[in-house]
Amino acid sequence: MRTMLVIHMDTQKASRMIDNNEMAQFMQSALERLRPEAAYFGPHGGARTAFVVIDLEEPSQLPSITEPFFSQLGATIEMFPVMTADDVRTGLQQLASS
Repeated sequence: MRTMLVIHMDTQKASRMIDNNEMAQFMQSALERLRPEAAYFGPHGGARTAFVVIDLEEPSQLPSITEPFFSQLGATIEMFPVMTADDVRTGLQQLASS
């Protein structure tokens, strides 16, 4: 299922990783592991934030997806299903035909 991760990073932990030149490697490793459809970064809610769209195949993936962000960045994470415009059109067509 296409899933949006909104990863709010703890400012102090993220700043420490940046100061120690660890953030780029951490993000590269995370993105290689997640293989996202898309990833965007910017401030949101007063914190450094990553917006990452992944394919969540199994609920059992949640610990391996979230734990590095919790432990390394002190992150708070939101996850929710998302659709493309094509998905919305298909869903609305199915709704209309039922």
